[in-house]
Amino acid sequence: MLDDLQSRFDLRTAPGPGIRAAVTGGAEGIDAATIDRCPDLALIAVCAVGYDKVDVAHARARGIAVTNTPDVLTEDTADTAIALMFAVYRRVALYDRYVRDGRWEKEGPPPLARKLTGRRIGILGLGRIGSAIAKRCAPFAGEIAYHSRTPVPGAPYRYAADTVALAAGVDVLVVATPGGKGTAGLVDRAVLDALGPDGTLINIARGSVVDEDALVAALAEGRLGAVGLDVFAHEPHVPEALLAMENVVLLPHQGSATVETRKAMADLVIANVEAFFAGKPLLTPVE
Repeated sequence: MLDDLQSRFDLRTAPGPGIRAAVTGGAEGIDAATIDRCPDLALIAVCAVGYDKVDVAHARARGIAVTNTPDVLTEDTADTAIALMFAVYRRVALYDRYVRDGRWEKEGPPPLARKLTGRRIGILGLGRIGSAIAKRCAPFAGEIAYHSRTPVPGAPYRYAADTVALAAGVDVLVVATPGGKGTAGLVDRAVLDALGPDGTLINIARGSVVDEDALVAALAEGRLGAVGLDVFAHEPHVPEALLAMENVVLLPHQGSATVETRKAMADLVIANVEAFFAGKPLLTPVE
């Protein structure tokens, strides 16, 4: 029944006339061609904070409003970034497999992990989520630095002039910047090399922000120390090379994936749709 409903109401295949509001996930989005198949469309409600998969410019040209779900997923996504940091440094996933495979009993204690407390942590993108990550890092970080397009007024952290400079001065680089054309491949070979063979990259933003080929090469060649990834360039595809690497922790895009937060996101989407049909101001319009 669910599959039947999804096929009937999938805008990529279903007739478009008469549809005034569309709901989409952040990973799926709505492109210009789909928008054009819906001549009566007036609202696109995105169930995510990121809307880079929606052709917002085309929607605006058509007079279509776009909403997203900011704030309600900030805390869980920030928690995921912290979880990945500790999972990488304390080798949580590797140690779990070590026990399950019977290696502890057969081989004795595994190789030692590394200490996270006191590390220099860089945040790429000090928006809602980046700021929440920085607050969580404050009790254990040796220093917190960040880079955004412009310095954030009142931010108590060291500002780095560019992404390479940020990476060169930290031990852990956390990617928390929005996706989209403006940030595609922002974390490239130069950034990864600046982070170096003892550095760790954490990405809870969008896979497109990191040059995935450069990332795999840096790990394979020992130019980067470790990685914790919740997002990938071509989800759900994950580069085969990453699967065999013990210095990599992989999550299936679960940053906001808790029962509580997904309900809050759905509630906000519904509230935006209800406001639209009631002729009231939208709660979280994309400006």
